[in-house]
Amino acid sequence: MEGLRVGMLGCGAVGTGVARLLVEHGRPVRDRAGVPIALQRVAVRDVTRKRDPAVDPTMVSGDAAAVVADPEVDVVVEVMGGIEPARSLILEAIRLGKPVVTANKELLAAHGGELFDAADAAGVDLRFEAAVGGAIPIVAPLKESLAGDRVRRVLGIVNGTTNYVLWRMTSTGAGYAEALAEATELGYAEPDPSADVEGFDAAAKCAILASLAFNTRVVSGDVYREGITGVTAADILAARRMGYTVKLLAIAEEIDGEVSARVHPAMVPDAHPLAGVTEAYNAVFVEGDAVGRLMFYGRGAGGRPTGSAVLGDLVAVARARQQGARGVGCTCVYRRRVRGMADVDTQYYVALDVADRPGVLAQVAAVFAEHGVSIRSVLQRGKGEEAQLVLVTHLAREGAVQRVLEDLRGLPVVGNLASAMRVEGEEADEVLGW
Repeated sequence: MEGLRVGMLGCGAVGTGVARLLVEHGRPVRDRAGVPIALQRVAVRDVTRKRDPAVDPTMVSGDAAAVVADPEVDVVVEVMGGIEPARSLILEAIRLGKPVVTANKELLAAHGGELFDAADAAGVDLRFEAAVGGAIPIVAPLKESLAGDRVRRVLGIVNGTTNYVLWRMTSTGAGYAEALAEATELGYAEPDPSADVEGFDAAAKCAILASLAFNTRVVSGDVYREGITGVTAADILAARRMGYTVKLLAIAEEIDGEVSARVHPAMVPDAHPLAGVTEAYNAVFVEGDAVGRLMFYGRGAGGRPTGSAVLGDLVAVARARQQGARGVGCTCVYRRRVRGMADVDTQYYVALDVADRPGVLAQVAAVFAEHGVSIRSVLQRGKGEEAQLVLVTHLAREGAVQRVLEDLRGLPVVGNLASAMRVEGEEADEVLGW
């Protein structure tokens, strides 16, 4: 091989990051890969747009299909995002026998099975380290490094926008709208932030992590999803009073041979490592039988960090091609049932505005008992019209807790269900033996 010639689909922040790193780190990349790696062609939507000097204008094309088909392109890098035409272009590259490196979590979470089956049938690499966690190496550890262990749970902060918003709400007392406006001004949030704040981005990443951790295909639609739009400054303050920090978590667990995958806000004990993940950083907490607890932490987005992960995959492709081999293909060797959210065990914090008179606690406790939900702790705050009961449950089935909450809303002595939020990293740790 004289070198690895790259056809890149898309040249936004990540594509530009890849191009710049290929220029800035060209020599060490060549030494590690065993051959030079260089851009050959770049497909973009707008060929007239001014681009970074690392992107030679003579390489730029408006025809993505032509870039894929070019016989002088050895490997295709897809950083354009979205489902189509990315899916069709990747399948065509695979059909032509060309390895593919992608950062497209949305596509992998929705159509990963089809793409991996095609890559395995064609005997080519499909690598995607950049699809989850930006610069954080998490795909290879789950797929390869931890293959000898039984991973039991993956718990992560995988969206920088929401982590920044919640961090600002916690550190400044700002409301949700104010913190989101600041994130938008700083470039952490898109003009339309719905994919982030509604949890869609995190759900796609959770599906990928669950597939890798438990060797079964989990798609975005399997992942229970709640965003952060309903989190209030009062929720943040209540968490702080009790020694918790609110985070948007992606959680995947293997329970009795089945898998659960969910994304939602949760209170995390301040002593838990994830509670200290600030600003727009990401972190993935992996728990396994033999290794115990591992945490992968770093920049979860951005052109250069994500471009670094893409470049790492290109080095792996180059090494494999020189050896006449390929990397590890699809590892989804099991067909596990994905549990619905109602069947998942969760722990809750519940705050109720209540009438301040004798017998109220007994009536509230009776509702929990009726649905088999045990109360771990309870305290009363305030008096008179400001009386509030704060309860933390033991682990219980989500469906049962939701029935409790519904009945509490109709209880005459309850004026308002002020807050109800899941708690993670506490009793779940005890159940797993940590």
